[in-house]
Amino acid sequence: MDMGNQHPSISRLQEIQKEVKSIEQQVVGFSGLSDDKNYKKLERILTKQLFEIDSVDTEGKGDIQQARKRAAQETERLLKELEQNANHPHRIEIQNIFKEAQSLVREKIVPFYSGGNCVTDEFEEGIQDIILRLTHVKTGGKISLRKARYHTLTKICAVQEIIEDCMKKQPSLPLSEDVHPSVAKINSVMCEVNKARGTLIALLMGVNNNETCRHLSCVLSGLIADLDALDVCGRTEIRNYRREVVEDINKLLKYLDLEEEADTTKAFDLGQNHSILKIEKVLKRMREIKNELLQAQNPPELYLSSKTELQGLIGQLDEVSLEKNPCIREARRRAVIEVQTLITYIDLKEALEKRKFFTCEEHPSHKAVWSVLGNLSEIQGEVLSFDGNRTDKNYIRLEELLTKQLLALDAVDPQGEEKCKAARKQAVKLAQNILSYLDLKSDEWEY
Repeated sequence: MDMGNQHPSISRLQEIQKEVKSIEQQVVGFSGLSDDKNYKKLERILTKQLFEIDSVDTEGKGDIQQARKRAAQETERLLKELEQNANHPHRIEIQNIFKEAQSLVREKIVPFYSGGNCVTDEFEEGIQDIILRLTHVKTGGKISLRKARYHTLTKICAVQEIIEDCMKKQPSLPLSEDVHPSVAKINSVMCEVNKARGTLIALLMGVNNNETCRHLSCVLSGLIADLDALDVCGRTEIRNYRREVVEDINKLLKYLDLEEEADTTKAFDLGQNHSILKIEKVLKRMREIKNELLQAQNPPELYLSSKTELQGLIGQLDEVSLEKNPCIREARRRAVIEVQTLITYIDLKEALEKRKFFTCEEHPSHKAVWSVLGNLSEIQGEVLSFDGNRTDKNYIRLEELLTKQLLALDAVDPQGEEKCKAARKQAVKLAQNILSYLDLKSDEWEY
């Protein structure tokens, strides 16, 4: 249709669709909850557009009716996606875990900065458990869930980092005020910084409604200005003391920009993260080596070269930067387990090959343990090839096979033979490790 002769109703519908399209990415990436201000804002905009669409007069013309229907469907789709993002079961799971962290901070940390005794081991263990559980929340690749998980992890890890830094590294604590008049001011600022640290933690965790990030940023910037204005008369020890307090303030200021930084840098998209890409490269090569071994006509010829290369891959994983990100830490941990499991498989295969040439008499119990190890070697080969979840029949079969081998080892009587006891203990550990590896492969973990 000639644009100049386009019907005014069609033109109006296109304008509305353009406005709806302009907020689509905000809807797709919305990572909050249904009571958030941004949720209500987006919902209001989309609902308004629906009313606008409904008010367009079709004059009974079929083409305008179809255009209006398409515009309404697209707007309704975004409204539905917005609602699903805010109420997704895994989004609710993230929020519930965050509430646990809030309770922990309210109970253990806020009192600490109000004159309490110390940060307890209970807090450190609790916060670590919360971080681990968050890294295991599944996002299914949804941008909204990735952002929600990343933002939540970032806040909790920031709190953990602030606490650790405070406990490990105190400034060169108060110089005597007799040294120089400026020392009294620096000591006073340091007390304010400690209070600000507690306020920042409460802000990050949403347990302080009486303060804002903007106001705290102004307060901290004002403290830096006060310190910069001090005349330290060239005294090196005072200058160093002032510098350490300024560094402490700058660290706190850095945490105030966490939310904005995550959105602008796409830091939540770990699929593009440099460290994750290095881990994926290592895993790709590990899988190639694994397939070569499992498909080889004469595997023993590959054992030495494969083990050497796999050890090199472990070295590459050790060099991966964790960037203080628990998801990257977990990705590296799992990758190390993958590579080490393949090395263990080769070690066992080599031991079984050497045993073929073993001609001496041996204790029946020791022989029974080796029989189980032979079975475990075959099962481990299958586990290495397994690619499914815990509902698969093959998973259940492998789990049952491994359980049977554990029962067989339990039935072995070492008859007091220390060598047999040690061999059985190692075999039990191997079987348990294979079971754990099977669980790891089937838990559908993602970045």
